[in-house]
Amino acid sequence: MSTETIFLTYTDLAIAASLLLVNAILSLCFGLGLEKRLLIAAARMIAQFALIGLVLVWLFNNVSLLFTGLAAAIMIIFAGRESVARQDRRFVGWWSLGIGVSSMALAGILVTIFALAQMRPDPWYHPQYAIPLLGLILGNAMNGVSLGLNNLTNGAAQGKLAIETRLCLGQSREEALRPIVREALRTAMLPIINSMAAAGIVFLPGMMTGQILAGVDPEEAVKYQLLIMFMVGGGTAFGSLCAILGGARLLSDSRHRLRLDRLQTFKSE
Repeated sequence: MSTETIFLTYTDLAIAASLLLVNAILSLCFGLGLEKRLLIAAARMIAQFALIGLVLVWLFNNVSLLFTGLAAAIMIIFAGRESVARQDRRFVGWWSLGIGVSSMALAGILVTIFALAQMRPDPWYHPQYAIPLLGLILGNAMNGVSLGLNNLTNGAAQGKLAIETRLCLGQSREEALRPIVREALRTAMLPIINSMAAAGIVFLPGMMTGQILAGVDPEEAVKYQLLIMFMVGGGTAFGSLCAILGGARLLSDSRHRLRLDRLQTFKSE
């Protein structure tokens, strides 16, 4: 098997980027109103990748637990913010960011350390391994947390009458909110379950594809991808559970009352 690396030029990237221009034109033709958001998102992505490329080069040349930990903390904070940024209904004040960051920290730190223990790099906090693993886990957990919280808050608002009826009949806040908590957890976990079910037949996941393109033996690429999928599944479950249970706690108080006043609405009712 050839292990020659094929290097891309900036011209190759510019040609590939033209596909996004086609998408923007289609949005204009069909009146979708997405062309501006699409181009802004693309520009933001390019800037972020260019910046992270420089940061990773510097981190790889200056291996330090402090620097790796600082980079990980920044990633967790941004992931926490993104996980709650596009909710239909967000918790007011710092509660929203607090739930996002705490759930991302739980999922990211615990699962990344567990993955590093399996891979055994030297040193164990080497950014070449720790940062990509953390990014993969945070990216997937972020989607689960976002979907789960959105389902939880919408379910509480739409099921207000049923929840308050249960509370009036003597149920505790945990019992009254249990149906929407259960549904929120199901929603959070379905994407990763679908990904695991389809991986290997319907699509080759990103890490495996990247390693194969880089010339790694397919058997080794499969091993790494299986490890990542296991870690991603666990991280999504931990993060979603933390966020949804924390959100359910904030939707009620110690007097077992529903507290929808703690939600801020971002869509037309």
